[in-house]
Amino acid sequence: MTSMLEVFRKELELCKVGSGQTLAVLTEDGNRQDYADAFLAAAQELGASAFQLNLSRSGQGGRGDRAVGATSLAGNRPAIEALKSADIVIDLMFLLFSEEQIEITDSGTRMLLVVEPFEVLSELLPNETLRKRVEAGGERLKNARTMRITSPAGTDVTYELGKYPTLTEYGYTDEPGRWDHWPSGFLFTQGNDEGVNGTVVIGTGDIIFPLKRYVVDPITLTIEKSMVTKISGDGLDAAIMRDYMESYKDPRAYAISHIGWGLNELARWSQLATSANIGEEIGMHGRAFYGNVLFSTGPNTELGGTNDTMCHLDIPLKGASLWLDGDHIVDLGKIVPKEMQPA
Repeated sequence: MTSMLEVFRKELELCKVGSGQTLAVLTEDGNRQDYADAFLAAAQELGASAFQLNLSRSGQGGRGDRAVGATSLAGNRPAIEALKSADIVIDLMFLLFSEEQIEITDSGTRMLLVVEPFEVLSELLPNETLRKRVEAGGERLKNARTMRITSPAGTDVTYELGKYPTLTEYGYTDEPGRWDHWPSGFLFTQGNDEGVNGTVVIGTGDIIFPLKRYVVDPITLTIEKSMVTKISGDGLDAAIMRDYMESYKDPRAYAISHIGWGLNELARWSQLATSANIGEEIGMHGRAFYGNVLFSTGPNTELGGTNDTMCHLDIPLKGASLWLDGDHIVDLGKIVPKEMQPA
């Protein structure tokens, strides 16, 4: 079995960590210390300077891994400045959607989020070919002005595009200020404000994260002016979704967030049903699997927006179709453009 040190060294080589670089590892309450130790050792083998910053949990957020944006780093100026002094930060704490993450990357420091179990990291170790395919998709998406998504289950929704940037995630970062997540393999943008309208049907076999739940009974979302205005469905799945979103007591939870598609042919739709460690996973297999249409609700600060609600749902739609300005990109779960297909 490949050692953690060897796998982490390969990842840092993709991130171009080497002599003259400074790497910081961010942890909380000593969690994932084995990852921290391996990253520090790998960085030193590559000739980089490295240090670990371990914070005590502040209790911010209060909803565990189901809340985003509130972190123990908030207001800790010495810690933030220390991280900004590094060339790359390995985030083992989960800063996603936080103001602190944005400030650090805006300073030119690149950042890599790493929180999945080692088995998943090893299975989905990225490569330059995946990067090229994701970037090819990114070029198409950033130039598009409309997106339409349909599905046999009844989805028919249109996004007006152009206000927000396109982000690519291929699992490593070698450019100043770039954030990425290992593992990944998808791309996304956000619809214009009030520019998303139609119906999304979350059908049998689609996944709801962070609930880590395959949908059995379809859920119908009515979307008007980029807000979910109605959640319909008589089954258990719709009832759980309604209750979960209502529990945040935040109307911004119903805003439409990012939209894109998955391109990682190594990621498995069935992972949620077959993994022995699913309680430790956050679901990157499900978010990145090849040909899924990744529909999301909630915060949009990652794309430069102002919605910082802590309620975020990622919903990979299996077997959907997607068009950009009338060009067919995803056909019933199959990628159409050759430049995005695996060799």
